[in-house]
Formats: sequence, structure tokens, C-alpha cells
Amino acid sequence: MRTYELMFIVDPRVPDEEVVALTDDVKELLQSGGAEIAKEQSWGKRKLAYEINKLSEGKYVLLHVRAEEGVHPFPLLEQRMQQNEKILRYLTVRTDVGRMRFPFEPDQEPAVEVAAVEAS
Repeated sequence: MRTYELMFIVDPRVPDEEVVALTDDVKELLQSGGAEIAKEQSWGKRKLAYEINKLSEGKYVLLHVRAEEGVHPFPLLEQRMQQNEKILRYLTVRTDVGRMRFPFEPDQEPAVEVAAVEAS
């Protein structure tokens, strides 16, 4: 099973009721695509790192999503989010542990030779 995090930022001028309705629409699209919503977090209004459309704040929503191997519920959702003017930004990140691999074991030093450079 694959796990994902989907975060989107909604225009701060949108009322809270519409943010809840928008979140429900996003969850419904994900579930119709074969995904399962594991957890939902509404972070409320927060300051943006940089201005987007002359706005310095946004309402953040984070969804933790699970999907079976081979199920791709995001393409249609991301297309709709891109077309929705109420959504300032969105980001989908795959978070399964199986994808995170180290080039070497944690107890072992990397096998990299460093050439000594002499100062002249």
C-alpha cells in the first residue's frame, strides 16, 4: 500500500464553510479514484512564505491518503485543483518508507575518496 500527503492552500477570503465543502469534494474525488483518506488536518489561516496573487496568508489543509499499488487517484484531482481559483497552491508527496533508501548503511561510512588539496 502506498501512502501520500496532499496539502493545498485555499484563498484566505473564502469562508470556512466553503473550505470544508471544498475539502469534502477533494476527499470524494480521491475516494472515487480508489484511495482511502487516513487522516485530515485543517491548519487554519497561516502566513505564506511568499506572496501568491498579492495574498500573504492562506488556509492550509493536509490530507493523509492511502492507495493500493497501481491505483493513481491524483491526476483528475490535480487537474481540477489547478482549475479552481480558490486553491492557491497544492502539493502531493509520496511518503512510503519503502521508497526511502540510503546509499550506504547508517553504521558504515560512505566509500568516497577525497583528494587532498594543497594550498600554494
